Amino acid sequence: MEFFLATLFSLFSIVDPPGAVPVYISLTDGMQAKQRNRLALHTSFYFLLILVGFFLAGTYILSFFGLSVHSMRIAGGMVLLSTGFSLMGGNFAKKRGYNDQVASDSESRKEIAFTPMAMPLLSGPGSISYLITQFKQHPDWSERVWILAAILAMGVLVYLTLRAAPFLFKLFGEGGLSAIARIMGFLVVAVGVQFIVDGLVHLVGTIE
Repeated sequence: MEFFLATLFSLFSIVDPPGAVPVYISLTDGMQAKQRNRLALHTSFYFLLILVGFFLAGTYILSFFGLSVHSMRIAGGMVLLSTGFSLMGGNFAKKRGYNDQVASDSESRKEIAFTPMAMPLLSGPGSISYLITQFKQHPDWSERVWILAAILAMGVLVYLTLRAAPFLFKLFGEGGLSAIARIMGFLVVAVGVQFIVDGLVHLVGTIE
């Protein structure tokens, strides 16, 4: 259970669903509650598909490119550092690939659940690299099942957060949500540093 909670907490920090609330509110402006709730469900479903897919395919991705888990940890740590610093700097959407062009494109489409909501806003490089590394680092399926459970729980949290987005936006405001994102960013930076340190230590160990 401790492993499940630790994985879920790390994923929540990296994904940061509250950080996507302002973008979600702007994209669903004028929608009825029923439409918004359906969009939240579709977004969480796509989010789960993306993360579970990359998690299960992680070992094949590493093998295909001839990468070691240690190099992946270092690279993933650098991605997490970038993500964490962007969260701390208040650039959540921009750093995850949500720019003016993506915003303009999403306005011309009715279905925005996959792009830009599920990807890149929620399931970005940080969470993907984190899960690929976790799959390789935990070869025992008894642990991998807990990671899958954490991904599933994260999908539920994404759905609940988006469903409650109007209430959260009124309660915290953009400033409050930005403050939460900055706290999450600090935690993501810490996770990224730990990834890099662990990767370097094991890499040096293999050289010796």
